[in-house]
Amino acid sequence: MSRRSHIDRRALFTSGAAAALLAASGVSAAGLPKHGGRLRMALSGADRSDNWTMGDGLFMLVARQGLVFDTLTEVAADGTLRPELAVDWRASGDGRIWTFDLRPDVRFHDGKPFTSADAAASLAPYLDAELVPLGPHELQIRLTVPDAGLPLRLAQPEHVIRSAHALNSGIGTGLYQVKRFEAGQRLLTARVSQHYKDGSAGWFDEVELTSIPSEMVRGQALGEYLVDAADLHDASGLAEMPDIVLLPDARDPVQAVSADLAQPAQISNLRPLDNLRAAERWWFG
Repeated sequence: MSRRSHIDRRALFTSGAAAALLAASGVSAAGLPKHGGRLRMALSGADRSDNWTMGDGLFMLVARQGLVFDTLTEVAADGTLRPELAVDWRASGDGRIWTFDLRPDVRFHDGKPFTSADAAASLAPYLDAELVPLGPHELQIRLTVPDAGLPLRLAQPEHVIRSAHALNSGIGTGLYQVKRFEAGQRLLTARVSQHYKDGSAGWFDEVELTSIPSEMVRGQALGEYLVDAADLHDASGLAEMPDIVLLPDARDPVQAVSADLAQPAQISNLRPLDNLRAAERWWFG
């Protein structure tokens, strides 16, 4: 469960077969992933005013990017940049016009197919650009200012892809579908039965997020086995517990997790909880 020192360096650009190879090589310190169980996470940052388009605390960041929605690109556990809803991309010589080829086999949780129109509608409020669907699965982004790092930027949580017919809903293309959502309190999700990431991510049957504003209480909930993971910075009350793992380490923790949770050989620390994607990358050992 150790971290590699280089994974915070600028993400490398990979696609196609290279991305598949990197993804495969990332699985392993704890053996092959196992399916099953409910992951319970106690998180900070929730508010009663949260919804699927507003609320930037950790609770909603994990809910959106780590569970319900996908982005066009993804910063993988090994720190590399790889395709997610996009399969490939290319730029004009000046870095102002980018064209993304999108997955043709993706559906939203309500059964509607994902198309370039959904990507354009989702990204339009956040990019200073003209977004032009060139076909059902091809999107062109014409930036006002050139940006060589656009594919990396599109992996950030604010750029999740929503359904154009229900932009403000919890309908996404992610590995987990909403079963119950109580703003500022609780989210329960269930694994989608068929997903384009089958066999490479999404090992839990269910994931439950609970809002606990107090860091001390989050730590107590973990210490009493009421949850499996929690974000915290003061782990003094858990440091001597052999079945609790502090990440990245006991000196400067960002989260604490049950030793029952297994993880890939490398864990991204660009953001908390494996770049917000612990729910799709981790599993019960």
